[in-house]
Amino acid sequence: MRKISFAEFGGPEVLQLVEAEEPHASPGRIRIAVRAAGVNPVDWRIREGQVLGAHPVELPAGVGLDAAGVVDEVGEGVEGVEVGDRVFGEGADTYAEFAVLSAWARMPEGLAFEEAAGYPSVVETALRIIREVGVRPGQTLLVSGASGGVGSAVLQIARARGITVIGTAGAANQDYLRGLGALATTYNEGWVERVRHLGRVDAALDLAGSGVIRELVELTGDPRKVVSIADLGAPQLDVRFSGVAGSVPDALAEAVDLISRGRLHIPVEKSYSLTEAAAAHTDSRAGHTRGRRVLVV
Repeated sequence: MRKISFAEFGGPEVLQLVEAEEPHASPGRIRIAVRAAGVNPVDWRIREGQVLGAHPVELPAGVGLDAAGVVDEVGEGVEGVEVGDRVFGEGADTYAEFAVLSAWARMPEGLAFEEAAGYPSVVETALRIIREVGVRPGQTLLVSGASGGVGSAVLQIARARGITVIGTAGAANQDYLRGLGALATTYNEGWVERVRHLGRVDAALDLAGSGVIRELVELTGDPRKVVSIADLGAPQLDVRFSGVAGSVPDALAEAVDLISRGRLHIPVEKSYSLTEAAAAHTDSRAGHTRGRRVLVV
Protein backbone atom coordinates (compact mmCIF):
# COMPACT_ATOMS: atom_id res chain seq x y z
CA MET A 1 0.00 0.00 0.00
CA ARG A 2 0.98 3.65 -0.33
CA LYS A 3 1.60 5.83 2.72
CA ILE A 4 3.31 9.06 3.67
CA SER A 5 6.47 8.61 5.72
CA PHE A 6 9.51 10.58 6.83
CA ALA A 7 12.97 9.26 7.74
CA GLU A 8 14.33 12.44 9.33
CA PHE A 9 12.92 15.46 11.09
CA GLY A 10 12.67 18.61 9.05
CA GLY A 11 10.52 20.67 6.71
CA PRO A 12 7.69 19.40 4.51
CA GLU A 13 10.24 18.22 1.95
CA VAL A 14 11.10 15.23 4.20
CA LEU A 15 7.66 13.74 3.53
CA GLN A 16 7.80 10.87 1.05
CA LEU A 17 5.12 8.74 -0.56
CA VAL A 18 6.37 5.18 -0.12
CA GLU A 19 5.24 1.59 -0.59
CA ALA A 20 4.74 -0.06 2.79
CA GLU A 21 3.37 -3.23 4.30
CA GLU A 22 -0.31 -3.09 5.15
CA PRO A 23 -1.09 -2.77 8.89
CA HIS A 24 -3.58 -5.18 10.45
CA ALA A 25 -6.14 -4.88 13.20
CA SER A 26 -4.79 -6.13 16.51
CA PRO A 27 -7.13 -6.98 19.43
CA GLY A 28 -9.37 -4.04 20.28
CA ARG A 29 -8.63 -2.25 16.99
CA ILE A 30 -10.15 -1.98 13.55
CA ARG A 31 -8.58 -1.37 10.15
CA ILE A 32 -10.13 0.90 7.58
CA ALA A 33 -9.64 1.52 3.91
CA VAL A 34 -8.91 5.21 4.28
CA ARG A 35 -11.00 7.58 2.19
CA ALA A 36 -9.77 10.81 3.80
CA ALA A 37 -7.30 11.81 6.53
CA GLY A 38 -7.40 14.93 8.66
CA VAL A 39 -4.44 17.34 8.52
CA ASN A 40 -3.68 18.67 12.02
CA PRO A 41 -0.99 21.05 13.30
CA VAL A 42 0.27 18.24 15.53
CA ASP A 43 1.19 16.35 12.34
CA TRP A 44 3.74 18.93 11.19
CA ARG A 45 4.91 19.62 14.73
CA ILE A 46 5.84 15.94 15.04
CA ARG A 47 7.47 15.99 11.57
CA GLU A 48 9.56 19.00 12.61
CA GLY A 49 10.78 17.16 15.72
CA GLN A 50 9.11 19.42 18.26
CA VAL A 51 9.10 17.91 21.74
CA LEU A 52 5.63 16.45 22.18
CA GLY A 53 5.67 13.91 24.98
CA ALA A 54 2.28 12.47 24.07
CA HIS A 55 3.56 11.49 20.62
CA PRO A 56 6.97 9.78 20.82
CA VAL A 57 8.44 9.14 17.38
CA GLU A 58 10.65 6.33 16.10
CA LEU A 59 12.07 6.98 12.65
CA PRO A 60 11.16 6.24 9.94
CA ALA A 61 7.64 7.25 10.90
CA GLY A 62 4.23 7.56 9.32
CA VAL A 63 2.05 10.64 9.61
CA GLY A 64 -1.50 11.36 10.68
CA LEU A 65 -3.93 10.68 13.52
CA ASP A 66 -7.40 11.22 12.06
CA ALA A 67 -9.21 9.40 9.28
CA ALA A 68 -12.53 8.37 7.84
CA GLY A 69 -13.13 5.31 5.76
CA VAL A 70 -14.68 1.85 5.41
CA VAL A 71 -14.00 -0.92 7.92
CA ASP A 72 -12.24 -3.88 6.30
CA GLU A 73 -10.76 -5.70 9.34
CA VAL A 74 -12.13 -6.08 12.87
CA GLY A 75 -9.73 -7.06 15.64
CA GLU A 76 -10.38 -9.65 18.31
CA GLY A 77 -12.75 -8.49 21.03
CA VAL A 78 -14.22 -5.62 19.03
CA GLU A 79 -18.02 -5.41 19.07
CA GLY A 80 -20.58 -3.11 17.53
CA VAL A 81 -18.84 -2.59 14.20
CA GLU A 82 -18.67 -4.72 11.07
CA VAL A 83 -16.72 -4.91 7.84
CA GLY A 84 -18.27 -2.42 5.43
CA ASP A 85 -19.29 0.15 8.06
CA ARG A 86 -18.47 3.79 7.37
CA VAL A 87 -16.54 5.16 10.35
CA PHE A 88 -14.34 8.04 11.44
CA GLY A 89 -11.86 8.09 14.25
CA GLU A 90 -8.31 8.31 15.49
CA GLY A 91 -5.37 5.99 15.05
CA ALA A 92 -1.85 6.10 13.68
CA ASP A 93 -0.24 6.68 10.29
CA THR A 94 -3.52 7.71 8.69
CA TYR A 95 -1.91 9.38 5.66
CA ALA A 96 -2.16 6.00 3.94
CA GLU A 97 -4.42 3.71 1.95
CA PHE A 98 -5.08 1.57 5.05
CA ALA A 99 -4.88 2.57 8.72
CA VAL A 100 -5.60 1.01 12.10
CA LEU A 101 -7.91 2.98 14.39
CA SER A 102 -7.89 2.79 18.18
CA ALA A 103 -11.07 4.88 18.59
CA TRP A 104 -13.95 5.23 16.15
CA ALA A 105 -17.63 5.91 15.65
CA ARG A 106 -20.07 5.30 12.84
CA MET A 107 -20.41 8.33 10.59
CA PRO A 108 -23.70 10.23 10.87
CA GLU A 109 -26.04 9.94 7.89
CA GLY A 110 -25.22 12.35 5.11
CA LEU A 111 -21.69 13.10 6.31
CA ALA A 112 -19.03 12.88 3.59
CA PHE A 113 -15.69 11.16 4.24
CA GLU A 114 -13.78 14.40 3.63
CA GLU A 115 -15.71 16.28 6.28
CA ALA A 116 -15.75 13.37 8.74
CA ALA A 117 -11.96 13.05 8.63
CA GLY A 118 -11.64 16.54 10.04
CA TYR A 119 -13.52 15.95 13.29
CA PRO A 120 -11.86 13.40 15.65
CA SER A 121 -8.82 15.18 17.13
CA VAL A 122 -10.41 18.59 16.64
CA VAL A 123 -13.52 17.80 18.68
CA GLU A 124 -11.55 15.97 21.37
CA THR A 125 -9.23 18.97 21.70
CA ALA A 126 -12.10 21.46 21.77
CA LEU A 127 -13.99 19.56 24.48
CA ARG A 128 -10.83 19.10 26.53
CA ILE A 129 -9.70 22.70 26.55
CA ILE A 130 -13.19 24.07 27.24
CA ARG A 131 -13.24 21.79 30.28
CA GLU A 132 -9.70 22.64 31.35
CA VAL A 133 -10.17 26.40 31.14
CA GLY A 134 -13.21 26.12 33.41
CA VAL A 135 -15.56 28.42 31.50
CA ARG A 136 -19.23 28.13 32.47
CA PRO A 137 -22.60 28.98 30.90
CA GLY A 138 -23.23 32.71 31.10
CA GLN A 139 -19.52 33.55 30.99
CA THR A 140 -17.44 34.85 28.08
CA LEU A 141 -14.64 32.88 26.41
CA LEU A 142 -11.99 34.56 24.24
CA VAL A 143 -10.58 32.34 21.50
CA SER A 144 -7.33 33.54 19.92
CA GLY A 145 -6.91 32.08 16.43
CA ALA A 146 -10.55 31.02 16.18
CA SER A 147 -11.12 30.26 12.50
CA GLY A 148 -9.27 26.93 12.21
CA GLY A 149 -10.63 23.48 12.97
CA VAL A 150 -10.30 23.54 16.76
CA GLY A 151 -11.51 27.14 16.92
CA SER A 152 -14.53 26.33 14.77
CA ALA A 153 -15.41 23.46 17.10
CA VAL A 154 -14.80 25.50 20.28
CA LEU A 155 -17.05 28.33 19.12
CA GLN A 156 -19.93 26.02 18.24
CA ILE A 157 -19.66 23.80 21.32
CA ALA A 158 -19.33 26.79 23.65
CA ARG A 159 -22.33 28.53 22.10
CA ALA A 160 -24.36 25.33 22.44
CA ARG A 161 -23.53 25.42 26.17
CA GLY A 162 -24.67 28.99 26.66
CA ILE A 163 -21.20 30.53 26.68
CA THR A 164 -20.56 33.85 24.94
CA VAL A 165 -17.56 33.67 22.62
CA ILE A 166 -15.19 36.31 21.29
CA GLY A 167 -12.97 35.15 18.44
CA THR A 168 -9.89 36.68 16.85
CA ALA A 169 -8.91 35.87 13.28
CA GLY A 170 -7.70 37.52 10.10
CA ALA A 171 -9.79 40.13 8.34
CA ALA A 172 -10.97 37.64 5.72
CA ASN A 173 -12.49 35.36 8.39
CA GLN A 174 -14.53 37.88 10.39
CA ASP A 175 -17.86 37.00 8.75
CA TYR A 176 -17.05 33.30 9.17
CA LEU A 177 -16.64 33.75 12.95
CA ARG A 178 -19.85 35.77 13.17
CA GLY A 179 -21.63 32.99 11.30
CA LEU A 180 -20.58 30.62 14.10
CA GLY A 181 -22.12 32.93 16.70
CA ALA A 182 -18.97 34.70 17.86
CA LEU A 183 -18.23 38.33 18.51
CA ALA A 184 -15.33 38.82 16.12
CA THR A 185 -12.27 41.03 15.80
CA THR A 186 -8.95 40.94 14.00
CA TYR A 187 -5.67 40.15 15.75
CA ASN A 188 -3.63 43.05 14.39
CA GLU A 189 -2.51 46.14 16.31
CA GLY A 190 -4.95 47.30 18.97
CA TRP A 191 -6.70 43.95 19.29
CA VAL A 192 -6.58 43.92 23.10
CA GLU A 193 -8.53 47.17 23.33
CA ARG A 194 -11.00 45.96 20.72
CA VAL A 195 -11.61 42.82 22.77
CA ARG A 196 -12.17 44.94 25.89
CA HIS A 197 -14.83 46.91 24.04
CA LEU A 198 -16.62 43.66 23.20
CA GLY A 199 -17.02 42.72 26.86
CA ARG A 200 -15.46 41.18 29.92
CA VAL A 201 -13.32 38.08 29.33
CA ASP A 202 -13.71 35.28 31.88
CA ALA A 203 -11.41 32.75 30.21
CA ALA A 204 -9.21 32.53 27.13
CA LEU A 205 -7.79 29.93 24.75
CA ASP A 206 -4.64 30.29 22.64
CA LEU A 207 -5.04 28.16 19.53
CA ALA A 208 -2.50 29.79 17.22
CA GLY A 209 0.68 30.16 19.28
CA SER A 210 1.17 33.70 18.02
CA GLY A 211 2.82 35.08 21.14
CA VAL A 212 -0.30 36.43 22.86
CA ILE A 213 -0.11 34.62 26.20
CA ARG A 214 0.75 37.76 28.22
CA GLU A 215 -2.17 39.64 26.68
CA LEU A 216 -4.59 36.78 27.38
CA VAL A 217 -3.50 36.71 31.01
CA GLU A 218 -3.95 40.48 31.15
CA LEU A 219 -7.47 40.23 29.74
CA THR A 220 -8.58 37.44 32.07
CA GLY A 221 -6.63 38.67 35.11
CA ASP A 222 -5.45 35.16 36.00
CA PRO A 223 -3.05 32.73 34.23
CA ARG A 224 -5.20 29.86 35.50
CA LYS A 225 -7.98 31.12 33.24
CA VAL A 226 -5.87 30.68 30.10
CA VAL A 227 -5.05 27.46 28.24
CA SER A 228 -2.82 27.10 25.16
CA ILE A 229 -2.56 24.24 22.68
CA ALA A 230 0.03 25.98 20.49
CA ASP A 231 2.62 27.83 22.60
CA LEU A 232 5.11 25.44 24.22
CA GLY A 233 6.43 28.38 26.26
CA ALA A 234 3.07 28.95 27.99
CA PRO A 235 4.09 27.21 31.26
CA GLN A 236 6.86 29.80 31.71
CA LEU A 237 4.04 32.31 32.24
CA ASP A 238 2.12 29.94 34.55
CA VAL A 239 -0.33 29.13 31.76
CA ARG A 240 -1.36 25.54 31.13
CA PHE A 241 -0.24 23.91 27.89
CA SER A 242 -2.72 21.22 26.94
CA GLY A 243 -1.26 18.52 24.75
CA VAL A 244 -2.43 15.17 26.13
CA ALA A 245 -5.70 13.84 24.75
CA GLY A 246 -8.61 12.81 26.92
CA SER A 247 -11.21 10.23 25.94
CA VAL A 248 -11.43 10.10 22.15
CA PRO A 249 -14.40 7.66 22.17
CA ASP A 250 -16.37 10.07 24.37
CA ALA A 251 -15.44 12.96 22.08
CA LEU A 252 -16.53 11.04 18.99
CA ALA A 253 -19.85 10.19 20.63
CA GLU A 254 -20.45 13.87 21.39
CA ALA A 255 -19.39 14.81 17.87
CA VAL A 256 -21.93 12.38 16.39
CA ASP A 257 -24.65 13.84 18.61
CA LEU A 258 -23.82 17.46 17.76
CA ILE A 259 -23.47 16.79 14.03
CA SER A 260 -26.71 14.80 13.93
CA ARG A 261 -28.56 17.67 15.64
CA GLY A 262 -27.10 20.26 13.32
CA ARG A 263 -25.11 21.92 16.11
CA LEU A 264 -21.65 21.28 14.69
CA HIS A 265 -20.31 21.75 11.18
CA ILE A 266 -16.67 22.34 10.30
CA PRO A 267 -16.17 23.10 6.60
CA VAL A 268 -13.31 21.64 4.58
CA GLU A 269 -11.33 24.59 3.26
CA LYS A 270 -9.15 22.51 0.95
CA SER A 271 -8.56 18.89 0.00
CA TYR A 272 -5.23 17.42 -1.12
CA SER A 273 -4.12 14.11 -2.58
CA LEU A 274 -1.53 11.93 -0.82
CA THR A 275 1.09 13.25 -3.24
CA GLU A 276 0.30 16.76 -2.00
CA ALA A 277 0.92 16.03 1.70
CA ALA A 278 3.89 18.44 1.81
CA ALA A 279 1.73 21.24 0.41
CA ALA A 280 -0.97 20.45 2.98
CA HIS A 281 1.59 20.79 5.79
CA THR A 282 2.94 24.03 4.35
CA ASP A 283 -0.54 25.52 4.17
CA SER A 284 -1.50 24.27 7.63
CA ARG A 285 1.62 25.76 9.18
CA ALA A 286 0.95 29.11 7.51
CA GLY A 287 -2.35 29.36 9.39
CA HIS A 288 -5.28 31.55 8.29
CA THR A 289 -7.32 28.37 7.83
CA ARG A 290 -11.10 28.54 7.71
CA GLY A 291 -12.24 25.15 8.98
CA ARG A 292 -10.20 22.08 8.04
CA ARG A 293 -7.69 20.70 5.56
CA VAL A 294 -7.81 17.02 4.61
CA LEU A 295 -6.06 14.49 2.40
CA VAL A 296 -8.25 12.48 0.05
CA VAL A 297 -6.95 8.95 -0.47
